[in-house]
Amino acid sequence: PNGSHVVSGSWDRSVKVWDIETGKCFQTLTVHTDAVNAVAFAPLGFHIASASWDMSVKIWDAATGECVHTLTRPGHGNGMSSVVFSPDGILIASGCY
Repeated sequence: PNGSHVVSGSWDRSVKVWDIETGKCFQTLTVHTDAVNAVAFAPLGFHIASASWDMSVKIWDAATGECVHTLTRPGHGNGMSSVVFSPDGILIASGCY
């Protein structure tokens, strides 16, 4: 959100936060049990959302890397493929196929 960091998701089940200036990963978040398909920073930068094939969306504290919420889709066969915060950062939308 302030232009100094970027977040990525990976098939290795991790979410990584990168420093744009140095190009180095400075935080790796690893709680998902399957590939991470989508990630998003909240508008103010305090939280990160990640969507995974493990049928969950996780909300992370961007400062500490702690997973603070897990949203799941029990009973559905497909994992999550997209995630986005609302412009005010209060709501999250996610999708699957």
